[in-house]
Amino acid sequence: METVRATAAEAVVRFLAAQRVETPAGKVPLFGGVFAIFGHGNVAGLGEALARHRDELPTYRAHNEQAMAHAAIAYAKAHFRRRMMAVTTSIGPGATNLVTAAATAHVNRLPVLLLPGDVFASRAPDPVLQQVEDFEDGTVTANDCFRPVSRYFDRITRPEQLATALPRALRVLSDPAQCGPVTLALCQDVQAMAAEYPAELFAEQTVRFRAPPPDEAELAAAVEALRAARRPLVVAGGGVLYALASDALRAFAEAFGVPVADTLGGKGALPWDHPLLAGAIGHTGVPAANELARSADLVLAVGTRLGDFATASHTLFPQARVVGLNVAGFDAAKWWSTPLQADARLGLAALQRALAPTGWKASPEWTDRARSLAAAWREAALRITSRRDVKLPYDGDVIGAVQRTSPRSAQDDIVVNAGGTLPNELQKLWRTSVPGGYHVEYGYSCMGYEIAGGLGVKMAHPDREVIVMVGDGSYLMLNSEIATSVLLGRKLIVVVQDNHGFGCINRLQQGCGGEPFNNLFQDCLQGPGGPPVIDFAMHGRSLGALGENVKTIPELEAALVRARKADRTTVIAIETDPARTTAEGGAWWEVGIPELSASEKVRRARETLEQWKRRQKPA
Repeated sequence: METVRATAAEAVVRFLAAQRVETPAGKVPLFGGVFAIFGHGNVAGLGEALARHRDELPTYRAHNEQAMAHAAIAYAKAHFRRRMMAVTTSIGPGATNLVTAAATAHVNRLPVLLLPGDVFASRAPDPVLQQVEDFEDGTVTANDCFRPVSRYFDRITRPEQLATALPRALRVLSDPAQCGPVTLALCQDVQAMAAEYPAELFAEQTVRFRAPPPDEAELAAAVEALRAARRPLVVAGGGVLYALASDALRAFAEAFGVPVADTLGGKGALPWDHPLLAGAIGHTGVPAANELARSADLVLAVGTRLGDFATASHTLFPQARVVGLNVAGFDAAKWWSTPLQADARLGLAALQRALAPTGWKASPEWTDRARSLAAAWREAALRITSRRDVKLPYDGDVIGAVQRTSPRSAQDDIVVNAGGTLPNELQKLWRTSVPGGYHVEYGYSCMGYEIAGGLGVKMAHPDREVIVMVGDGSYLMLNSEIATSVLLGRKLIVVVQDNHGFGCINRLQQGCGGEPFNNLFQDCLQGPGGPPVIDFAMHGRSLGALGENVKTIPELEAALVRARKADRTTVIAIETDPARTTAEGGAWWEVGIPELSASEKVRRARETLEQWKRRQKPA
């Protein structure tokens, strides 16, 4: 067997650089590059190898470890998991800063390769700088934090171990069901050690993404369930996008007259103006989708985790039989579903082939009702987002301004967001005609993802306009990658909605019977100088971007036009109403409200909770 002698660090880099993937534009590298913040745990080993192979595997410098991992995750999501990135840090805080991002990728089933430095395998200099010592277990390091938030975890204590660890890592990163974060903790002395590796480990290979077909018995059971239904509803999740199944979904819906509702992860699977698209479902859903869900006798859940937002904490369609079409068996079998474990595209196509000869269709009355409700909601959404003469705008007004200023059409923009109020508003109101035009991380609801995620999306789609919509709370949590976007020449438009605090949780607090406390600046413990007056535009300029503060929707529109023409990232800030949200739509969501309280408001909220609990589908 032919072998190649290399350090462990070089083996990692050469392996990553050798991976390819087929795209419509031809064969390209699977890994778009490596984000790196160097420290003593990775600069001499992995850093040296990355520098030597910078032409084959680009290295990007960032400003925060969590943020650069978020950028890498967003890059993979924007490519529908067909391309990905790696991230490397030193040991200690650099490594543990990645844990939140690892959890974000884990929840959202997104691939990212995490390469944190680790302690010395030899233990010669123990305790090394930044080492976390366990008094009872000498094998524990800070990187053990990654175990529950990694799909695959390995600590490399010998260079030879990479010959098995790297192919295993790649299998998980590219597996349709197991896909998620992989952590290879690299002991820093091992990074520098040399070993003989099989030459084939570094040979160029094209990664093939599997698309599992349905099992015949499961398919037959799903067909039987659908044939018994008169009022079926498809709930489309992110798995539809990852399986490139939008055309199959459209064909299925049109063939059988079945309306479609989308989750936060699945929005964009059908164009916003498709006659059978009822829109967002669940707690943050719209009237059309939620009304249909409450009346459906069967829900075909395609590529969705059936999270509590989509199901309104399992009160939205407890009357319906559920068929779970999902590539992951874990998700396909949730909530007593009739499971159909398969790739979404192949599963929908197989269902259509099996159902077509039977003459089955949704009830004509049901299809007509769905079309009518969907059309009514499209009109309402356009009306909601068309206001310009408002004294204090809210998020819906801002969304309308962003979409009106697109020089071509809204489908060309990619909106990026994560936690807070904005995911709710965007799921209801953002209009996109192409998969991926709506990029919102709300599986982990990770505030701080927005700007870093926008950078990753722009790296994936440099020719598209990427609009980062972010609240002031999230902006203050993590904004450093504005500087990285300027450094890399990856222009973003960052629209900051400043409601002076955590407006979303402030409303939730009051909805649970509480008084405003510790969310908006005005309700927080503060010193004699009062709350800070934050100039977000000036802050953006301090990071190398352009910046504007505006007060009205017409001023915002003018600023957006300038930002679209600009040659670099622009931060635009506008004050928004912390109390107002889109009233239309919505559904219940379970939040733990005290069983005992001195507050009459809390007691009433608890009574409402218990009433809803009686409608909940039992676990």
